[in-house]
Amino acid sequence: MKFFKKEKKTAFEAIEYAQWIAHAPIVFQATRVLRDSGIMQTIADAGKNGILLEEIVEKTKMPHYGVRVLCEAGLGIGVLLWDDNKRFTLTKTGFFILNDEMTRVNMDFVQDVCYKGLFNLEDSIKNQKPEGLKVFGTWKTVYEALAHLPEKVKKSWFAYDHFYSDDAFPIVLPLVFKNKPKKLLDIGGNTGKWALQCVKFDKDVNITIVDLPGQVNMAKQNIEKQGFADRVSFHETNVLDENQKLPKGYDAIWMSQFLDCFSEKEIISILNRCHEAINDDGFVYILEPLWDCQKYEASAFSLQQSSLYFTTIANGNSQMYHSDVFLNCVKNAKLEVVEQIDNIGVSQTLLKCKKA
Repeated sequence: MKFFKKEKKTAFEAIEYAQWIAHAPIVFQATRVLRDSGIMQTIADAGKNGILLEEIVEKTKMPHYGVRVLCEAGLGIGVLLWDDNKRFTLTKTGFFILNDEMTRVNMDFVQDVCYKGLFNLEDSIKNQKPEGLKVFGTWKTVYEALAHLPEKVKKSWFAYDHFYSDDAFPIVLPLVFKNKPKKLLDIGGNTGKWALQCVKFDKDVNITIVDLPGQVNMAKQNIEKQGFADRVSFHETNVLDENQKLPKGYDAIWMSQFLDCFSEKEIISILNRCHEAINDDGFVYILEPLWDCQKYEASAFSLQQSSLYFTTIANGNSQMYHSDVFLNCVKNAKLEVVEQIDNIGVSQTLLKCKKA
């Protein structure tokens, strides 16, 4: 990718940036507390004229010392400014920390899902196991744990997952239904969001959701509430078990941000079973954020860092993949990509595959 081919910093800029990396956990927590405590909102409400430290203390009802150290940290971080009259205002970065949905979703995910567990990153790398998951319990993967996680953690996990897929759904629905599939297999259906959009989009399609029991139960509840139980069925299975086959006879198979949850070997195994489940003239649709297919460097950066969530919390052996690695898995499963569409929604690539 063009973003990562050459050095972009001078030596002075590089050593400055090295200090940012050295203090990154402190930067993150200070910014989060500035946001969550109401300090940033109080400063924002004061507008361009700014607000004195004492006024922030009075409005937030927080200790003077605590407000002072946080606001001073905010100056160095770059989310606050301090004028000659000692009045604080927000920077552009502070504005986005406070108001940008993507930034909020990312921050909450890192704080609630990843932060404590990432202390175990080194052990996770060495052992190829999600050693950080133990902060929540004794599961082998986060997917087994998902239905049982604390509500705040679960909320941040689903908000993150849905943010990066939901805005792509309206774009890809016409592409998936261009060939008028009557039976669609939704692997990794989670809460049933995609299945619901499908049955609303096409009155003739029938969906089968494949997932673990905990996720299937959540999806069932959502499907029943919406009144589509007659057109959505369920197949409980652990796709990591190679001996558990997928149901056959489908015109289309759909997987959204699903295969990045698995290692290369596991991806090939799942795709091999998709090959068996799909009709000869059917298609396998894969929606994935591939880090080298991003339009913006910040997007590629976010995906590269998210890979370490998979390493430490999710399963210990998967990631947000480079397209070369991912497409090689598709090829090894005797599938052929007939169409690739990048830059869908925030960060997605759609792969339309058929039997090779």
